[in-house]
Amino acid sequence: MSEVAGLGSKRILVTGGTGLVGRAIEKVVADGEGRPDEEWIFVSSRDADLTNAAETKALFEKHKPTHVIHLAAMVGGLFKNIRYNLDFWRRNIHINDNVLHSAYETGVEKVVSCLSTCIFPDKTTYPINESMIHNGPPHSSNFGYSYAKRMIDIQNRGYFEQHGCRFTAVIPTNVFGPHDNFNIEDGHVLPGLIHKVYLAKQTGSALTIWGTGKPRRQFIYSLDLARLFLWVLREYDEVEPIILSVGEEDEVSIKEAAEAIVEAMDFRGELVFDTTKADGQFKKTASNAKLRHYLPSFQFTPFRQAVKETCAWFSANYADARK
Repeated sequence: MSEVAGLGSKRILVTGGTGLVGRAIEKVVADGEGRPDEEWIFVSSRDADLTNAAETKALFEKHKPTHVIHLAAMVGGLFKNIRYNLDFWRRNIHINDNVLHSAYETGVEKVVSCLSTCIFPDKTTYPINESMIHNGPPHSSNFGYSYAKRMIDIQNRGYFEQHGCRFTAVIPTNVFGPHDNFNIEDGHVLPGLIHKVYLAKQTGSALTIWGTGKPRRQFIYSLDLARLFLWVLREYDEVEPIILSVGEEDEVSIKEAAEAIVEAMDFRGELVFDTTKADGQFKKTASNAKLRHYLPSFQFTPFRQAVKETCAWFSANYADARK
C-alpha cells in the first residue's frame, strides 16, 4: 500500500460520507483543512450495503484505507425511534460489526466511530462524562439505537485488548447544519423545526412545536464537529471515547432553539406548543471537560450564527434537501 499511496500517507475512508457530518468533513477538508499526505474517500449506501458483511469487506478491499471515519448508521428522530427500536438495533449492530471487522481484517491503522449522547443512562447525574456510558439503561424511547451505539465502545475495547487495534469513538451532542435530514416526521428536532418554519412562512400559518419546548439540548454545528473529527483522527490516541460538545453553559431549550430559527427566517406568525406530543428525554447535559483539556482554545461557531447559516442553506437548497 505504501508504494501506491506514498510512505506515511493516509487513505481515509468515510462511511456515511454523504450525510450531515460526512458532507461537513468533505467541506472542511476542501476548504483548506486537508493535508497533502491525506487522500479522502467519501462513500454512501450506494457504494455498499454495510449491513452485508461481504459487500463491506469488498468496499475495504477496493479502497484499501489506512484510516476510517465511521459515520454510517440508521438514524432518526424521537418518533421514528419509538416506532422502530428493533430495526435500529439490528441494522446498526450489523453495520458496526461489519465495518470494524473489515477494518481489522484489512489492517486499518485507526478507526474513529461516531456515537451519540443518547447512549448515556436515562437515570444519571449531570453533567454526563465519558466514564458513565455503561452505568445504566438508556432512555426507553430509543433503546435499540442507543445500545447498538454503546456496543461500538465495547467492540473497540475488544479489538484493542485482543489485537492492539487503535479503534476509538467520539460522542457528539445534537448535530445540525447543511445537508441534514429536514424530514418533519422522522428527522431530528432542529432540522424538523427549520422545515416547519419554512412551510409556515410559505402558507402564513402558525408554527406548531411538538412537546412543551422545555427539554434542553447542547447543539453542535456540523462544521465545528468536522474540524474536531480531523483532530481526533490525527491526534487523539485514546481508545476511550471523547465527548465533542459545546459547553454546559451553551445548552438551550427547544423553545429557545425554535425562537432562533424564527428570527433567522424572519417568521412573523404565532408559535403553538402541542403538548400532546412526547418531549423525550428532558435533558442530557454533557461535559466537554476532556475535550477542553486537549483543546482549551477551540472556538465554536455561536449558536445563532450557525442556525442562520443552516436556515440560509435550507432555503437556498429546498428543492434538493433531504426532507
